[in-house]
Amino acid sequence: MTSSFDFRDPDHVTAGAIGPPGERVFYLQARQDGNVVSLRLEKQQVAALCEYLAGILADLAVVTDPTPTDVELIEPVLAEWVVGALAVAYEEADDRILLVAEEFVPTEDGDEDDEPAPSLLDDDDDSATARFRLTRAQVQGMVSHAVGVVTAGRAICHVCGRPMDPAGHACPRNN
Repeated sequence: MTSSFDFRDPDHVTAGAIGPPGERVFYLQARQDGNVVSLRLEKQQVAALCEYLAGILADLAVVTDPTPTDVELIEPVLAEWVVGALAVAYEEADDRILLVAEEFVPTEDGDEDDEPAPSLLDDDDDSATARFRLTRAQVQGMVSHAVGVVTAGRAICHVCGRPMDPAGHACPRNN
């Protein structure tokens, strides 16, 4: 079984990518008491997470604590596991945003379409989870940084809207 993590008061949290555009690998990373955990995710998961977290922040009072500026990935980045599902909740009593990531566990036959999506509420499976309780300032810093990382990918073709490699691409609309 893979390791689970519960960071109740992390001192560093970020989402970032490693690699050249078109080949980047995305990570969610947190550190607490010198322990660093890096989880691998898809670009679309990072984008959706940032959009959702930005919406939560917009509904809350303005962040008055200083926003962290050191939000780069901590090297070396070694993924503990691949994220399958993400959940977010606001803990009003502690003014914390809880981010829960669940490990992706492929089905036994390898066909993902036959099984329902993993549940973050189901304790019967063998998937690992990571729980991060974050301040609004930490979330603001992570979102600001990660949005820049997500949008810094390959240039988009103005004709078909698909990403282009540095050498261009075979645009299907030019046929």
